[in-house]
Amino acid sequence: MRQIYLDFNATTPIDPRVAESMRAAMNDGYGNPSSPHWSRAAGKADGGSEPQTRGSLLSCSPEEVVFTSGGSEANNFALKGAFFARGDRPAHIITTQIEHPSILVPCEFLERQGARVTYLPVDAPASSIPMMSVASSPVTPFSLA
Repeated sequence: MRQIYLDFNATTPIDPRVAESMRAAMNDGYGNPSSPHWSRAAGKADGGSEPQTRGSLLSCSPEEVVFTSGGSEANNFALKGAFFARGDRPAHIITTQIEHPSILVPCEFLERQGARVTYLPVDAPASSIPMMSVASSPVTPFSLA
């Protein structure tokens, strides 16, 4: 019987072109580009144009592209970054009661820092958020732009 992998929430297959590019970098360009010793140049040479390419693909500067080790770190970075970048504007975060701990734990931390966090209930059988929960939650949106 042929098996089909459907848990793309956890991980996904890697594109063969990406795997080949990574294989070359891991075999030949493994130097730490931030190191002060001889291996620095090799690492810089391989990744030199990549940040500019990613920045142009995302319509931002290369300095605005941040790499993380995974989803949990990215969630922490995004929530805390948005909170601390808001200045004097009030912070109201709306999430659900069943979010991943990488969302819930930073939300609890940000509550202690003064953020207001609304945890919307989820209708378990339908896995949906009841509209009355959304309607009764006061929303004060803000933009970081």
